[in-house]
Amino acid sequence: MYRRSAAAAVLLAAALTLTACSSGDGASDAAEAPKAKPPAASAAPDPADSPAAASAGPDAKPTGPVLPDAKLTPKTGSFKDNEKKYLSGRVPEKMDPAAVLQSGQEACQRIERTAKRDKDAAIGSIASGEVKGAKDAIPYLCPEQKPLLAVAEKGFGDGTRTAPAAGTYRALTQAAACTWQARGKDGAVLATGPQTPPQPGARITADIPAGTAEFESSGCYAWIPA
Repeated sequence: MYRRSAAAAVLLAAALTLTACSSGDGASDAAEAPKAKPPAASAAPDPADSPAAASAGPDAKPTGPVLPDAKLTPKTGSFKDNEKKYLSGRVPEKMDPAAVLQSGQEACQRIERTAKRDKDAAIGSIASGEVKGAKDAIPYLCPEQKPLLAVAEKGFGDGTRTAPAAGTYRALTQAAACTWQARGKDGAVLATGPQTPPQPGARITADIPAGTAEFESSGCYAWIPA
């Protein structure tokens, strides 16, 4: 009787061992199975987030369809007549016209703030293109700045100017690093400057002779008629 009980115990222990091993293998297989990938995002991209829309601004000229004037309406409220005139032909078809208007308003605000401190600096920021879109925004959104725009339009920014009008110009900077050169059609140097280092606080001027094909300057910010 004792031998039978012992034998039964041995058989029961073996059965339990086999069951445990079987359960362990199943757990291992489950752990090694590849996990399901999360579903890909299905939301369509917002047209306003496209590179074309991101680069649009007061200076940008739409290369594709634009909103017709009849659809130049904000999500709330309404645009003023001068705002509609500014926006006309300037808003890409899938862009919020309010965003384009805001860019123009910000350009005006920058010019206004700068002009309160230094009118020459404001003129220079227009002539040089530092404040992008200012030339387009001023006539419609801040017409009180038209006198500054009129002066800026007779000038030009630093760099190379082709066929500039002859005359005397002054640089809108007092930096000693400002240099310039006027060249003819054959590339010959017609004039260069400054001839002597400018004195602190002194104006830097350039005499552009008639027949100048290129006027090139560096470190001078912008030029306007003296």
